[in-house]
Amino acid sequence: MPFSFGDGGVPEAVLLTYDQFEDLGGESKFERRPGVVTAETVDAELVAMVAAIRAGSFAPVIWGDDGVPEAVIMSTSQYRQLRGDDEPPPGTVEDPTRRVYATEPLPTSRPMTVDEFAELMGPETQRILDEIRQEDDSSH
Repeated sequence: MPFSFGDGGVPEAVLLTYDQFEDLGGESKFERRPGVVTAETVDAELVAMVAAIRAGSFAPVIWGDDGVPEAVIMSTSQYRQLRGDDEPPPGTVEDPTRRVYATEPLPTSRPMTVDEFAELMGPETQRILDEIRQEDDSSH
């Protein structure tokens, strides 16, 4: 689970696993600090990292043991970019690791049938749906 940290309870940075960073395309989305630093380097440079985050000049840092990436430190804004989230309104203190999304249907939403969904997905999906139906019919 990613978590945020910062002074005075205000989220300024996010620590997440390298796997999540990689799964969300982080390597292609960000210029990052070269290499993999050790936890001791993070400890020694954390104050400077937070200062760079506040200045808006921070490059995500990857750290782990023996050069194997395990975790990533990035700003909260970079984490939002990584996930594709929108930025909160100016002045809003928000923790992107605890973000809650509206899940209600839009006013224009409507139920879809499996056939409509398959049609949107294309001919291959329609073919697979037909095969599933044939298998289901032959098993009865």
